[in-house]
Amino acid sequence: MRITIVGGGNIGTQFAVHCAEKGHEVTVYTSKPDIYERHLNIVDESGITTHEGDIKLATFDPEAAFRNAELIMVTMPAMMMKTVSKIIYEHTDSKPVIGVVPGNGGSECAFRKCIERGNVFFGIERVPAIARLVEKGKTVRSIGYREELHVAALPKKYAEECAELIGGIFDKKTTAIPNFLNLTMTPSNPILHTARLKTLFGDWHEGVVYQSVPLFYEDWDNASSELLIACDEEVQKICRALPKFELRFVKSLRIHYESPTPEAMTEKISSIPAFKGITTPVVAVDGGFIPDLHSRYFTADFSYGLTIIRQVAEFAGVTTPNIDETIAWYHGIMAEKDEFRFEDYGITGRNAFADFYLM
Repeated sequence: MRITIVGGGNIGTQFAVHCAEKGHEVTVYTSKPDIYERHLNIVDESGITTHEGDIKLATFDPEAAFRNAELIMVTMPAMMMKTVSKIIYEHTDSKPVIGVVPGNGGSECAFRKCIERGNVFFGIERVPAIARLVEKGKTVRSIGYREELHVAALPKKYAEECAELIGGIFDKKTTAIPNFLNLTMTPSNPILHTARLKTLFGDWHEGVVYQSVPLFYEDWDNASSELLIACDEEVQKICRALPKFELRFVKSLRIHYESPTPEAMTEKISSIPAFKGITTPVVAVDGGFIPDLHSRYFTADFSYGLTIIRQVAEFAGVTTPNIDETIAWYHGIMAEKDEFRFEDYGITGRNAFADFYLM
């Protein structure tokens, strides 16, 4: 296939390598095409190459990137989806299949015009593996590959063929799930990161400087686990209130991490090898550190994560006091916010919400 990968970062490079390795004709759409080498590779934690392949082109020309693509795989942050979707809409027709990873963040709404035009749209629930660039435009380290991937599509009748496509690229069992809302409600970073940030910086305001800051995961504590579990249970309440949407794939983080109690959750998260060494998003200032409010942990996981879950709760008629409190804290420290709103895409009530996700 002729495949265009949108984004030349961690996940974009990972996808480009796997697609090229399978013999597909790969183009990478990136703002920095000049630094890209033709031969890309993936290495493991020891630096040993595990996957490699040659791409056809790296470009920032949308006409060259999209005009003849058969599959477009978008790996950009959620807050960039609206802009990216307009570019793709303008430079394609209804033929290419469009996918996003990860599948939460409201991307399905950003691509609504493409879907209504006739493009098959799909998302992958979570990234196939944790990826970190070693050398941009050349090498990415990928560890912790998932045993199984989940794919959902709009219209939903195309989920099976999209799952087969992704399974063939990654040589992984890939399961089609019944409704895209399963991806939208996935309680990964929108719950995980936001609960941790509120616990770490709950007392922060302008003028507060921290002498030291714990590692994000390795120094995880029970207070973070307690809020995480409380928000996670509210997500499950929302799912139970929407039985028509078949949300059984929105797995509780207590099940995902095999941790039924706060203590068990703390032990689990702090000991995951792939999370080792990940720092807390902060900015160094005179006398110490303050939260990095420009980090995607803030700008994406609140504004294009937890706020979406909160809006789905409103459609479902479910109260979410812990999620509400966490969002209120975020609003209190952010002077400017760019937030996802369903109403911006014409979804203004439960009926419009159901019509879109049940198509």
